[in-house]
Amino acid sequence: VPSCDVIVGPGNKWVTAAKSIVSGPCGIDMLAGPSEVLVIADETANAEVVAADLIAQAEHDVVARAILLSNSQKMIDDVDTAVAEQLTSLPEPNQSTAREAFKQSFAVLCDSVDACIAISDDIAPEHLEIQTKDAMEVGMKCKNYGGLFVGEHAAEVLGDYGAGPNHTLPTGGTGRYTGGLSVFNFLRIRTWMRIDDKEASQPMVNDSIVMARLEGLEGHARAAEARSTTVEPAYKIQKQNGGN
Repeated sequence: VPSCDVIVGPGNKWVTAAKSIVSGPCGIDMLAGPSEVLVIADETANAEVVAADLIAQAEHDVVARAILLSNSQKMIDDVDTAVAEQLTSLPEPNQSTAREAFKQSFAVLCDSVDACIAISDDIAPEHLEIQTKDAMEVGMKCKNYGGLFVGEHAAEVLGDYGAGPNHTLPTGGTGRYTGGLSVFNFLRIRTWMRIDDKEASQPMVNDSIVMARLEGLEGHARAAEARSTTVEPAYKIQKQNGGN
């Protein structure tokens, strides 16, 4: 296999391990952890739909996380009941995988939808579903996530199979500072500098001389002095003094 500059895309823990080994000499998009979904649901949500979405995430892996945040205890109870009922008809090995995943998944009863948003932003889930009244308004208040799915009909599973720009998304809270795989992973920011007006550059030259010596980098200071119109370079002064 010939070498390359960038390796990107989804995969299991073995793919992630391989990407971690080559990272550095080769660019990667991210080190993705276990998959996760977080659903914010109020009393208007359809408990059976929410349960189906949580199960869809849980069947990915025994370490996947399915999280429910709600301001309604009844909704949490109804979703728990629906999950238990739907799991019984899920075929194997998917059922066993999902049951293991649910052991580390959880639901949180919040005082308000705004409190749900605050917790979600702290978790920064890979997939964030909003199943509430005024779902778009709620979604626009959320800041940290990999992919946002607004409303009951915007199933995360549709993002898996074609709806939306991409589905290689940040996990493990990394959505607080990065986003999913995109064209930006194939772009580089390259900077360059050109100075034609020597006189106009002198304030910057003088600042560089001072700052370099404050850092103890004499070679840096002398490189700046070599471009100064007002300061005699230190190496010339030493040469004139016989090298002392």
